Amino acid sequence: MRQKIVHISILVNDYDEAIEFYTKRLNFELIEDTKLSDTKRWVLVKPKGSGECCLLLAKAVTEEQKKFIGNQSGGRVFLFLNTDDFERDYNNLVEKNITIVREPTIEIYGKVAVFMDLYGNKWDLIESR
Repeated sequence: MRQKIVHISILVNDYDEAIEFYTKRLNFELIEDTKLSDTKRWVLVKPKGSGECCLLLAKAVTEEQKKFIGNQSGGRVFLFLNTDDFERDYNNLVEKNITIVREPTIEIYGKVAVFMDLYGNKWDLIESR
């Protein structure tokens, strides 16, 4: 059997502001933005140079969904962004005024810092050893 994760859904408040953040501030690629209805779009973004796994930006519609924007993992780090150049990508976070939650540290698995996306979801930026 061969399986793989191709999309991870992340709740957002607004499609366009989320696209702006991920493409202009994190330098991700916009892979698809397809209108499905008057209120729903299929929006995929991914880090440049990455494989097939994309973030599906899913606009929260119900009050229950809206409660989880920015806290999809109960306050823990939610997503892990691996990099081949920690300094380049960390400096980009700082230059783009992205909130740094935990400054860079050296761990047994590599160099890591924690940052937040525009909604407050926590991410690890990691350069593996």
